[in-house]
Amino acid sequence: DVGAGTGYFEPHLARAVGATGRVFALDVEPSMVEFIRKRAARDHMDNVEAKAVSPADPGLAPASVDRVLVVDTWHHLDDRKAYAAKLAAALSPGGMVVVVDFTKEAQHGPPPAHRLSAAEVSAELEAGGLRARIAEEDLPEQYVVIAVRP
Repeated sequence: DVGAGTGYFEPHLARAVGATGRVFALDVEPSMVEFIRKRAARDHMDNVEAKAVSPADPGLAPASVDRVLVVDTWHHLDDRKAYAAKLAAALSPGGMVVVVDFTKEAQHGPPPAHRLSAAEVSAELEAGGLRARIAEEDLPEQYVVIAVRP
């Protein structure tokens, strides 16, 4: 979970991967990472590991993850093509990156100048070496882009 924030998705992801899986909750803000660590300990999410990472690098070992979730965070990244390449390198063969972010027309979210279209996100993921597609989803103010490591 890149840009994990307070760890909203971690209970869901922890259940989804089960006892033998691992969830990495990654964030650039140390206070958010500490919050997730405490929450994981309190809620017995032993398969969740919160890590502070650089804004330019998710800090994932090569071919070490099967899935990457990026919700409402992609627009914050500076060099998204380079970041996409780092995510591609971290994926196991056939691994997947899922980006959920705000549409340009959304009533909520980042300032309009910071918003990206689904097509732009798809192109950035492709430039990083992934095969991307825009998912058919019916979210009121967001889109979903799914990218797979070939």
